[in-house]
Amino acid sequence: MTPTTETRLVLVVRRTRLDELIARFNTEAQARFYVEHLGADFSDYKTEDEIYRQQASAAQTLLSGIGRLHTIERSFVPNYVFGPQDVVVALGQDGLVANVLKYLPTQPLLGVNPDPKRWEGVLLPFTVSALSAVLPEVIRNARQIREVTLALAELNTGERLYAVNDLFIGTKTHASARYRIQIGDRAEDHSSSGIIVSTGVGSTGWLRSVIAGATGIVREISHASGKVATERRIPWEAKQLVFSVREPWPSKTSAARITFGDITEKRPLQLLSLMPERGVIFSDGIEEDYLEFNAGTRAVITIAERRGHLVV
Repeated sequence: MTPTTETRLVLVVRRTRLDELIARFNTEAQARFYVEHLGADFSDYKTEDEIYRQQASAAQTLLSGIGRLHTIERSFVPNYVFGPQDVVVALGQDGLVANVLKYLPTQPLLGVNPDPKRWEGVLLPFTVSALSAVLPEVIRNARQIREVTLALAELNTGERLYAVNDLFIGTKTHASARYRIQIGDRAEDHSSSGIIVSTGVGSTGWLRSVIAGATGIVREISHASGKVATERRIPWEAKQLVFSVREPWPSKTSAARITFGDITEKRPLQLLSLMPERGVIFSDGIEEDYLEFNAGTRAVITIAERRGHLVV
């Protein structure tokens, strides 16, 4: 099929759960045996995979008729060189959109839901069939683009990491994270399960679960009968982040007074690692793509200098 424009369209796909099982057990038959031997339903893995492959094939056919199509798997995104005029399409769950968006300094990104019956899709406003109408508008700059605030972790080593949903600062294991935390003129040493820093996009995700758990505990131990807030929603474009310390431990050498608050451009969160090893900072749930955060490393968590561009 001859494309109607010279615009390069980059389709980002992901591996399904069945793909990951086959990678682990070598064949589909062995994967099926393992799952069914444990009493689980293998057909759900198969159905999900079939629907995703059908939608990926349909997307490739449609996009090939509009522009010059490049298809890449999610794991290659960190090293892929996106052109300044590229239009990017992510076919998958919300997490895929977040994982792609943080690598796009200016390019517009369309989130496509391959299976609306399965995935809620807060960041997936489009279906594959809608792309034929939406993409030409994006190429002509005639489609609304929503800018979203990103978080940035910058280390004294010169390394940087962006986040669309959230940053996690802690350890690779369930051991306690040790660090010195400072926000404004307040500072103290901590021993905790780590820190979550959320953007507006991520404020309905991991942060929501942290707050819901904390307020549930407070309600029970204080016997509160009134209404207690269980979430903190932030507009996607707000120049504001929220941090929450998980399970801080007050002791002779650690405090637990700085546990929750806002981060702004003028009020960044500053952290000094007190961990000899296994300290990490990762973003958007991708543990494999992390910065080492070990003894002597300083991190400044603030609002990123660039924004993400989501097509709506």
